[in-house]
Amino acid sequence: MTNTDLTALTGDYTVDTAHSAIGFTVRHAMVTNVKGKFLDFSGSLHLDGGDPSASTASIDVKMDSIDTGSADRDGHLKSADFFKIDEFPTMTFRSTSAEALGDDDYRITGDLTILGTTKPLTIDLEFNGAAKDPFGNERVGFEGKAEIKRSEWGLTWNAALETGGVLISDKIKLNFDISAIRNA
Repeated sequence: MTNTDLTALTGDYTVDTAHSAIGFTVRHAMVTNVKGKFLDFSGSLHLDGGDPSASTASIDVKMDSIDTGSADRDGHLKSADFFKIDEFPTMTFRSTSAEALGDDDYRITGDLTILGTTKPLTIDLEFNGAAKDPFGNERVGFEGKAEIKRSEWGLTWNAALETGGVLISDKIKLNFDISAIRNA
């Protein structure tokens, strides 16, 4: 959507979790990808259409809501081998900068905290548009992607394969489909 007057979108928004998704993809056994998502998260955005660099984003993810389609795998991910959810129940992202790249493309950089470790994360976003829904809510939508190395956050558990390589890749692909509603 390129005909939107972005200055009209300036305001504070709450992520509509019923119409949003935060997911990931990781290489498994060197031959296939496993996809997962987080079912419980919240977030807010401040959009500045006149000065996109003044826009901000904040996301909180409940780590016990991880869902890979396998209860055993999810249980392992929640354990001390990975996310240690008893000690670190939440993963957070707090933006530190935003920039317009041209057309409907944006980049937001911020601090991602996992297991109590905070490192920078840059997310490339595409603005999908704005609309008023049938209930009178003003909505905006974004799709985003990023890659991280899980080892940088202390996620180092792995297992060697007989054929060489490891069970789980270090590289994780993150994806975001965000629908947010303007606060009243």
